[in-house]
Amino acid sequence: MPYVKRDEQGRIIAVNLEPGNDLMELPSGSPELLEFMRRMGLEQSTLEQSDMRLVRVLEDLIDLLIARDVIRFTDLPLPAQEKLMERRSMRQTLGALDLLGGANETI
Repeated sequence: MPYVKRDEQGRIIAVNLEPGNDLMELPSGSPELLEFMRRMGLEQSTLEQSDMRLVRVLEDLIDLLIARDVIRFTDLPLPAQEKLMERRSMRQTLGALDLLGGANETI
């Protein structure tokens, strides 16, 4: 999670990856943070955004193959299993926070 520093008007003026004095934690997908990054020229490129959407497609494909018994989860290399479990956990956490749904489908 990134940590942000705000000015007197509450606008983000700095971002840090480590906690510190006068810094508050902010979700990495926060629209306010994304706007700050865009203004600073740090937004994701179109290719990176496409890569993230493709990652989600691949995760869903792996889940489908497992559900249809084409492969077993344990057939995957251990690092792949760990990464998939980490992403599933993150999506569940984000899904629990997004009660209206739909906002995290590209994550």
